[in-house]
This record gives sequence, structure tokens and C-alpha cells, in this order.
Amino acid sequence: MSGSGGSMLGRRGLRLPPVGILLLLPFLPPPLPPAAPAPHRAAYKPVIVVHGLFDSSYSFRHLLEYINETHPGTVVTVLDLFDGRESLRPLWEQVQGFGEAVAPIMAKAPQGVHLICYSQGGLVCRALLSVMDEHNVDSFISLSSPQMGQYGDTDYLKWLFPTSMRSNLYRICYSPWGQEFSICNYWHDPHHDDLYLNASSFLALINGERDHPNATAWRKNFLRVGRLVLIGGPDDGVITPWQSSFFGFYDANETVLEMEEQLVYLRDSFGLKTLLARGAIVRCPMAGISHTAWHSNRTLYETCIEPWLS
Repeated sequence: MSGSGGSMLGRRGLRLPPVGILLLLPFLPPPLPPAAPAPHRAAYKPVIVVHGLFDSSYSFRHLLEYINETHPGTVVTVLDLFDGRESLRPLWEQVQGFGEAVAPIMAKAPQGVHLICYSQGGLVCRALLSVMDEHNVDSFISLSSPQMGQYGDTDYLKWLFPTSMRSNLYRICYSPWGQEFSICNYWHDPHHDDLYLNASSFLALINGERDHPNATAWRKNFLRVGRLVLIGGPDDGVITPWQSSFFGFYDANETVLEMEEQLVYLRDSFGLKTLLARGAIVRCPMAGISHTAWHSNRTLYETCIEPWLS
């Protein structure tokens, strides 16, 4: 029986340890505790991209690729609204449309979102930050955007208003009819400041340059932003002056005054001075990049955008 029992145990694959090892067991060190699990990396915040004039979501395929490479798993939404000629629609209409698109994305991201807003889209996004009471934008990345307005002859301007030069475009832009075009909503003629302040239905309002009943609430909303990243450069070729990307602009003599010399900063009319005081403004100028290349330049992405996509 013992022999057959041994063969049965063998067939079942049971291997009894030798007696010597059994005697040593009480003296062996206790087994090591299981290794701690690798720390769980928090997911990257969702990124929302807003395009510029005459653009579409297709223009941002390189930027999308860069984000996927450096921040895998990031949910990136390139909003496909007001494409092409529809981008000429009045900016308040675009703010409403883009606002309806970003609100559900923000609602699903309690940890916050990042905005990357290009050219005219940077003004749309700044207005969104002003009018949305409960926005949760961590980094607002303004990519070559005319934040203090535009005053320059460009190809798209000649196409839209072929008989006008920058010196007389105020006659169109500062009329009720002109304000129906997005470009005129941020046309800023330094030689006709009174007309600009009275007629601008968009830029003068979000800048707090003209009194309106929502000014205090808009300023409070804007200051909810975690960080304002300003990107632009001297070889842009479209934004005029290029320093407008950094809240600089011409005075009446067409001398550029930097952000800290602008009345909107000195008066802190919508929160710029407060943001700078808390170290929440990042300026990233870069030479050698033309206007249509900002969202596809890899070096620019790695230097000025990627560090702020937490």
C-alpha cells in the first residue's frame, strides 16, 4: 500500500520537501512584503483648441500629433466651429457657440482644462474666460493672438475690404455694419481712439476700456484662470504690431508701448496687473516663425506650449 500510495502521490505531482528543510523552516527569515505598486500618474488635463480666422480643425493636425507624443492619453478636442468664411461672423456670436461646445468638456473635467487658442481664436477664448462664471481653465495659451487689437494691412484684409487701407478702414469698422465682421471687432486704430472706444462692440468691452454693467463680474471670472501663456514673435507677418500678442500696442505716434505701459494694465481693468503680480503670466516670444506656422513648429511647441500642459 505504501508503495502504491507513493506512486499515486507522484502521479498527482505532489513533491514533499526533504525532512532537513522542514527542520530549518522556523529559522528562515520572513518573506519580503509585496512590492508597493507603482505610483499612479494623474491623467493629463483635457486640452481644448480654438482656431483662428479662415482656419479649420485640420490646420492643427501637427499640434495634435505633438501632444499625443509628449502627453499620451491626453484628451484633445479641436473645436470644429465657425470654419473658413464662417470665422468672419461677429465674435460675440462665436463666443456663444464655442462656449456651448466647451462647457460640457469642462463639466467632465473637475481637475480643470487647458485652452490653446490661435490668432483670432485667442480673443474668443479671452472673452470666454470673462463671461463663463464657473470656468476651470488652468492654462490659457494665447498663440499669436492680437490681444490688444490689430492695425495692419494684411492679405485677408485686402481681400475683404479691397478699396480700404489701414489708415481709413476705421470708417468701415467703426460703423454698425462693420462691427458685423469679426475682424472689425478687434480693429484698433491708434489715431481714432475715441471712435474705437465708442464703436468697438467687443475688444473695448473685454478690455474693460468702456464701462458696462458686467465689468466687475467679467474681471472676477477672468482671474479664475490658473496661468496666461502669451506666445508671439517679430516675424509673424500678420499680427500688427506683433507685440499685440503680449498686450503691447501703438500709441498715437505708432510707437509700441509694452503691456506694463498700457492703460488697461495700469488700471487693472480686466485683471492683467493682478495676474502678473501673482506670477501667472508667462511670455514666450520666438523669432523666425511666420503667422501660419505657430501651431506646426515643433521647437515652439516644446519650448512654449508643452511645459504648461499638466
